[in-house]
Amino acid sequence: MKKLVYTMAVLSTFAFAACNNTPSYKINGSAEGIADGDTVYLQQLDGGNLIKLDSAIVTNGKFIFTGRQDTAVSRYITYVKGDKHFFDELFVENGNITAFLGEESKASRTTNNDIYQEFKDKFSSMSKELNDFYMNYKNDSTLTDAQRDSLDNITNQKDSLIYDMVYQTINKNIENPVGYLIFQRYVSAFELNQIKSLLEKIPAQYANTPTIQKMQEHVTLMNKTAVGQKYTDISMKDPDGNDISLSTYVTKNKYTLVDFWASWCGPCRQEMPNVIAAYKQFAPKGFGIVGISLDKDGDAWKKGIKDLGITWPQMSDLKYWESAGAKAYGINAIPATVLIDQQGIIVERDLRGDALTKRLGELFQ
Repeated sequence: MKKLVYTMAVLSTFAFAACNNTPSYKINGSAEGIADGDTVYLQQLDGGNLIKLDSAIVTNGKFIFTGRQDTAVSRYITYVKGDKHFFDELFVENGNITAFLGEESKASRTTNNDIYQEFKDKFSSMSKELNDFYMNYKNDSTLTDAQRDSLDNITNQKDSLIYDMVYQTINKNIENPVGYLIFQRYVSAFELNQIKSLLEKIPAQYANTPTIQKMQEHVTLMNKTAVGQKYTDISMKDPDGNDISLSTYVTKNKYTLVDFWASWCGPCRQEMPNVIAAYKQFAPKGFGIVGISLDKDGDAWKKGIKDLGITWPQMSDLKYWESAGAKAYGINAIPATVLIDQQGIIVERDLRGDALTKRLGELFQ
């Protein structure tokens, strides 16, 4: 009975609001460093572009947006003038939202905005701590290799703590718009089993969205190319324009590392000396590498090969992130590697640095 009375009361409230055209949301904003008479905008992100939905004039350091919104949606409040670029992402939803636009923009006072702001504050604080820690020793020439390795390990641990926090926030909020939004933003940072776990908890209202459907397809592909599965052959052009296939090298080498990289990728260039060192050490024992480049400019690709001293076979279709090779193995971040044995079975994925050398040492014992 109590539930029925409450439901009727809520419906009556909505009916009254609709009849009186009462706004379902009101954003009470305050601005810092924005002159009176200037304009701030409420915008929607669509296909990588911001689209203006509403505008407000700043008066006495304040601005207001009002409107109707049936379900919570992600929006941006923005201000651009000269060298000042302020923006804040918030959820437009029923209620009175408090927003602050300036160097440290914030939004609060409604359910999803409070959850999202807490997440953003925590992520920002942890990221700053990590960056400060790293920068304190990055250029310290007095450190020994052992000390630097120890500090690198601490850095990696701190980085893992950040993404564990992100994962736990998504897991806790997977049934609300905040969890769904953060999941889309950070899905590439998670292990396959974590993505699977979150997808299993996705509520019905999100399950058929293009984003979630794409994630489901990615999981299916990653299962197909996981450790223990048969590799997928790839054929593309080498730098001279000749057709080559991955299968040629897999059958010839005892172990073949498929190295996904690009000349424009900074982390790839940083990792390349480790790959070259592993190649020199283990090539005499039957180790081979095939590079698959996500370049889109043939000359830049060839120059990267020369500048980095890469001597193993290379292939590319010069399609950037639309690379057939990257799609075949579910690659959405580089550098990335896939290690395949002579029978065509995937042995490892994403070996880099010391982990690559260590694993090859075990395999070639």
